[in-house]
Amino acid sequence: MSEGIDLDNESQITLTRKIGANVSDVFSAWTDPALIEQWQVDEAEFEPLKGGEYRFVTFGDEDEADHEVTGEILDIVEDEKLVMSWVHRDEEADEELLFVLDISFRAIDDDNTEITVIERGLPHADPQTRIFSMEAWSSALEQLAEVMEEVID
Repeated sequence: MSEGIDLDNESQITLTRKIGANVSDVFSAWTDPALIEQWQVDEAEFEPLKGGEYRFVTFGDEDEADHEVTGEILDIVEDEKLVMSWVHRDEEADEELLFVLDISFRAIDDDNTEITVIERGLPHADPQTRIFSMEAWSSALEQLAEVMEEVID
């Protein structure tokens, strides 16, 4: 497994990861709600078409939504690309945080895929939020790799 983080500029984070699974399976893990719920969130709704909408919820300790993300599918090419708006409403700060996720999928061979996640948008408010975002995406890709590789074994 290889992993890379590239700090392109203050408003973009790029992560690249090799996953030991077929590109179609990795793409499905991002677009099929049942699979999304295995590695990324507790509850997922996802319309896998351009203009489709999605909603991801991660529940807190007391079954209250502590993190909800919604957005629109801006572009989608099966097994190649997924571009989506990423809107998180921060109730405490009473603001919406908006990013665009540009995810590309490249088959290395039949059993390995390179995935690149680019988060772009407004510059992060401070270095801590930027680091949090990098760590969150790195952890998500690690979870995805573990789930995909378990399915294959």
